[in-house]
Order: sequence, then structure tokens, then C-alpha cells
Amino acid sequence: MDIKEILKICDHTLLLQTATEPEIIALCDDALKFGVASVCVPPCYVKLAAEYLKGRVAVCTVVGFPNGNTTTASKCFETREAVENGADEIDMVINIGYLRNGDYNYVANEISAVRESCVGKILKVIIETCLLTDEEKIKMCRIVYDSGADYIKTSTGFSKGGATKEDVALFAENIPQGLKIKAAGGISSIADAEDFINFGASRLGTSRIVKIAKETQE
Repeated sequence: MDIKEILKICDHTLLLQTATEPEIIALCDDALKFGVASVCVPPCYVKLAAEYLKGRVAVCTVVGFPNGNTTTASKCFETREAVENGADEIDMVINIGYLRNGDYNYVANEISAVRESCVGKILKVIIETCLLTDEEKIKMCRIVYDSGADYIKTSTGFSKGGATKEDVALFAENIPQGLKIKAAGGISSIADAEDFINFGASRLGTSRIVKIAKETQE
């Protein structure tokens, strides 16, 4: 697969706690140069990225990140603020503890509330697959779809594991038609990216593909 085609579905990501303004600007410059799907930045940098990019590349940010155990009200506030600051896409983390409790209604209602707060923007739901059983992952496929989100996403990249091909394949087997898959965390090569796409992912969260593209130009 041509690297340019892979770049088109990459969320070029920098979510480290140490991220600085110059690094965010550099991320945006790379996004413009290499034609990625979006830049994914911390909430505090959404306005900076949106004003810098001026609609030329979508701006994505995270909500309830990385642990997911803030309140629904907090997640909705974060979402509304991000949209007001120029975010085009929201990647939210579910309340994993409530899912493990078996409180599926809470999880579903929270996603629906964030969906409403998105005001029509793209919503991706991070379920942190490394912390879940296969049964819970399959359950979340239906919950995410019923809650009106656009994507189910594997991972934050900040827990004990990232995306696996097995999890993406499990999603692909169990998501209703219309729900898309984002794989994130640990995608380190073109071969990795191709595998995730072949297993069913239509969006990739990574910064490494842009780095590879830059290296090939040197």
C-alpha cells in the first residue's frame, strides 16, 4: 500500500504531558505537508492548532483522557469547550470501571451525552481494549453503535497495551454496519499500518507513519 494512502487515514498525534507549543506547531506543519486525516492534540492546544491550521487539516482532541473515570458532566464540558475552541473530532475514553461493574446503561448514556455535546462533530470512543475481556469488547461494539458515535477506538496508548490486530479483527466481526474502527497505540511501521487496515481499521492513531515518511525524503 502506498504510504500516501496510509497517511490519509492517520490521526497525527502528540498527547504527551510534556508537549510544548513549538512541538504542536511542528505537528501541524507535518500534517499539512503529508496530508493526514487530522492532528490529535491535548485539549489545551486545540485553539492554537485550529487557528494555525485554519481548516486545512481537521483538529482532534481527547476527553476524559487517559483514565476515563471523570464524571459525565466533566466529559461533556470538555467536549463543548473543545468544539468551541475549534475541534472537529473528539476521542473520548469510556468509564472502564463502570463497564467492569456491568453498568452498561451508565456507559451508554455517557457516550450519548458526549455525542450530544459534540454538536455534530466526529466522535470516537476509546474502550482501552488491553483492560477488557473479549466479552466486554463485543458488548462495547453494540453500545458504541447504539450511542451514536462514529468510531470505536482500541486504546489511549497510555495504558499497559495498545492496539492489537486481534482486537481490530474482533471489532470488525462484531460492529454493526456504519460504525468505523480506529486503531491506536503501538503502530510503528508501514507493515503494521497495512495489517491494521486489512483487519478493518479505517483510521490510525500514530505519529510514526509521518516520521517514516519524513525519513524517506531525507
